[in-house]
Amino acid sequence: MASNWTPSSWRSKPILQQPDWPDKAKLAEVEKTLASYPPLVFAGEARRLTEQLGRVAEGKAFLLQGGDCAESFAEFHADKIRDTFRVLLQMAVVLTYGASCPVVKVGRMAGQFAKPRSADFERQGDVSLPSYRGDIVNAMEFTAEGRTPDPERLIKAYAQSASTLNLLRAFSQGGFADLHRVHRWNLGFVADSPQSAQYQELADRIGETLGFMEACGLTSETTPQIAETDFFTSHEALLLGYEEALTRTDSLTGEWYDCSAHMLWIGDRTRQADNAQVEFLRGIRNPIGLKIGPTIEADELLRIIDTLNPANVPGRLTLISRMGSDAVISKLAPLVRRVEREGRRVVWSCDPMHGNTVTSSNGYKTRHVDRILDEVRGFFAVHRAEGTYAGGVHFEMTGQNVTECIGGAEAITETTLGDRYHTHCDPRLNASQALELAFVISDMLKQGRYQDGAGRITAVS
Repeated sequence: MASNWTPSSWRSKPILQQPDWPDKAKLAEVEKTLASYPPLVFAGEARRLTEQLGRVAEGKAFLLQGGDCAESFAEFHADKIRDTFRVLLQMAVVLTYGASCPVVKVGRMAGQFAKPRSADFERQGDVSLPSYRGDIVNAMEFTAEGRTPDPERLIKAYAQSASTLNLLRAFSQGGFADLHRVHRWNLGFVADSPQSAQYQELADRIGETLGFMEACGLTSETTPQIAETDFFTSHEALLLGYEEALTRTDSLTGEWYDCSAHMLWIGDRTRQADNAQVEFLRGIRNPIGLKIGPTIEADELLRIIDTLNPANVPGRLTLISRMGSDAVISKLAPLVRRVEREGRRVVWSCDPMHGNTVTSSNGYKTRHVDRILDEVRGFFAVHRAEGTYAGGVHFEMTGQNVTECIGGAEAITETTLGDRYHTHCDPRLNASQALELAFVISDMLKQGRYQDGAGRITAVS
């Protein structure tokens, strides 16, 4: 257990990106209510994810993390959850085939409600109101009532997370993820996309392999791995009162786990070594992530790594690089080199979304698919040059047919962004664009790489 740590010790530390709750007594009452509710996830599940991420850190698996930028109360629907889950399954199959290694699947789902913002207030005309910080805090509607932080929203976020987790468990363990269904995972609009033929060809090869395995006696009934999959949840640990309320002592180990999600991460805006987020996450035993942007220095990064993972446990800490396509090589390479030289055992993952956000000429916040791909390529190039392992990717994406990111094989343009621009915060890849990127990353994993005698995926110089 971390020394001098309690679930509430973060309250004595500086904290950023917090709502100005007008009714502190009501907030305390809601947090007390949440503390009496059942956990959303279990310590054993979080430990299993740490073990799987440990294999990623050792170069024996690959991490796929993705989902909504911010979940919505209004758009909460079983079909939406199913469609995002289905696209992540498709991406995982493509990556598994390309890397010939297991893919660890982690959703930005069942808790990704709170969002950091660049300003505390938003101004429209002569009116200034608190910024929208996610449905767990306030509403998107630009009204004084809507933008007032409301603690009751924490209860609603818990309830929606519980329902989402229930459905995800049913999908992952109840037959929907059976590889025999791989042909049926295509969404209608993806079936009409340029990736459809490539995916169908892959599905045909998987079908042939399954037929051979079945002839050898390996079926969904005899081999559960064919019919089921592990699927984990994650979100940014931003509202620490909510996280503290859902933190529990594991009855088997006596250690603390944040039972709001399997994995929590610290954002680039709240990663200061002495702040509340770092203090809270250092004491929980969940696997954790740390977003690192272009302003972080190697010495600072090492201090935070040693605070969050003092025992240097592989799988405990994932470093999620978000440098931007122009800076990824120059900024990431010195960090990778230093962390590797100092012997820190981490998972390296690439978030190519947040460093490539721009505003279109018609006023939409968007991202260019080409720049997203450029950052992923740069990320792989850095690890290839340093002889380290590019262990994963982290995308904001959806299973819906949205038009929020420019480009891709569908050739979404600035003029068509408004056709189906539905995001509550940041622009997301749609299912077709996400699948397109999975094929590109799959090719990167295939090219110039081999498995050594220990089963590690190693770059060929």
